[in-house]
Amino acid sequence: MNILSMDLIEAIKAEDKHYSNLFNRLNVDVVRGQGCYLYDCFGEKYLDMYAGIAVCSVGHCHPHVTKAICDQAQKLVHTSNWVYTEPQLRLAEKITSLSGLDKVFFTNSGTEAVEAAIKLVRAKKNGGKIVSCKKSFHGRTLGALSATWNPRYREPFEPLIPGFEFIDYGDLNALDEALTEESAAFIVEPILGEAGVVLPPTDYLKEARELTREKGVLLVLDEVQTGFGRTGEWFGFQHDKINPDIICTAKGLGGGFPVGALITSGEVDFLPGQHGGTFGGNPLACATAEAVIEVIENQNLLDNAKKMGTLLREGLIQRGLNCRGLGLMTAFEAEGRQTVEKLLTQKILTINADKAVRLLPPLTLNQDQVEEFFTKLDKIT
Repeated sequence: MNILSMDLIEAIKAEDKHYSNLFNRLNVDVVRGQGCYLYDCFGEKYLDMYAGIAVCSVGHCHPHVTKAICDQAQKLVHTSNWVYTEPQLRLAEKITSLSGLDKVFFTNSGTEAVEAAIKLVRAKKNGGKIVSCKKSFHGRTLGALSATWNPRYREPFEPLIPGFEFIDYGDLNALDEALTEESAAFIVEPILGEAGVVLPPTDYLKEARELTREKGVLLVLDEVQTGFGRTGEWFGFQHDKINPDIICTAKGLGGGFPVGALITSGEVDFLPGQHGGTFGGNPLACATAEAVIEVIENQNLLDNAKKMGTLLREGLIQRGLNCRGLGLMTAFEAEGRQTVEKLLTQKILTINADKAVRLLPPLTLNQDQVEEFFTKLDKIT
């Protein structure tokens, strides 16, 4: 059977027979995308308000990005890191310029970037304690999971890596108490993403930076979801004008292509041979990410994220809905999955987080599409 010709029922049957029993998917079989829209196997058109969970930053099949993929695929796809490749080095230089940090190590995903950060932290202070936050999410591989709070994710795989401590997000007194001589790092999301777009108190990151610096502890920012324009700046920490020691990023960097990065400052770097990877930083991934960054710059998508995000939150408030967010990273309180299912009937794709609906659309979202979202939201509320 040609997978592209499947209808929805056939797709569900194929998953049941051949695919791992992991996902509680929406009942829609997507076959193509263009801009802020996805199309299912029946030709129905959906407004994409979740962008593959904050991944498709410049929309689907952006011509500049697809051209970069095709051009690079015809020249060189993979070599490993045994030799130099120009796309990798160009992208590394660009990311250090955007972040203000000094070095980059490329991965294939966000959880790999977090794993690399944990290894680097431990290499700098062997056996050192890592402080993380309750309600945080840093990934599902063993190290990243050890830094993730949710018991539902953790408990089936315990014992996890020891040496992690959890404190309340946004509580500076708790952070001050947790950071001791045994502490190696504090890892934190500028905005809690999987928890439902939870913003910290004003100046929290700024004060956390001061505390970690005072106590000689590395500040690791998990910008996997907030990075590359999602909040209206290249990185979430730039709203607070601080300089972290380590950044973990992925998602929007590749615009849908798997690529992540560990970004480090100053002397915070691995020694030769302490870490590595076969696929990370391959020419195809790096050329794609470079093209994504060019689109964000050339189309002024940082400003667009600020403007469209403000429109979304103003519209939600006008409808009496409690909402929160920054840039094009927004959540509003609702019945979670039930509201997502209702929006699906109106051909709007969103994603829930407990008792909230998250809106994480492409950064290319325009005012007409914001109005389309509200027209359809009004039909279910």
